[in-house]
Amino acid sequence: MLSAAEWTPILLSLQVALVATAAGLPPAIAVAWLLARPRLPGRMALEVVVTAPLVMPPLATGYLLLLLLGRGGPVGRWLHESLGVDIAFTWVGAAVASGVLAFPLMVRAIQIAFESIDRRLEGASRSLGAGRWDTFRSVTLP
Repeated sequence: MLSAAEWTPILLSLQVALVATAAGLPPAIAVAWLLARPRLPGRMALEVVVTAPLVMPPLATGYLLLLLLGRGGPVGRWLHESLGVDIAFTWVGAAVASGVLAFPLMVRAIQIAFESIDRRLEGASRSLGAGRWDTFRSVTLP
């Protein structure tokens, strides 16, 4: 069996993965739903912003996150001064970095799933009296 020292990185990795996925999934669903709509104004700009972490080297993405979330960065300074929270070089920072790098992959997979839904099913749900949220929750999301 594993010792306590050997379990620590495993549990830390699971914690980072769980937090990154749980925090990134709701916005990924929302962005993927927007990108799956063909008539969205600014769709191309949103797609460029979402896929930017995929085309940038991971080192550059990490450096930009460090500049943004470190104590000297605008967000990191504000978090440290007002809330006393440091993100850089903590497990929360690792979760943020993991979430940022995984976000485009989640969005793309969910977007493909949303695009494969027959719009007539959503229309039928709406014609039977379901609201937009009920249609999304019971037809689109599953």
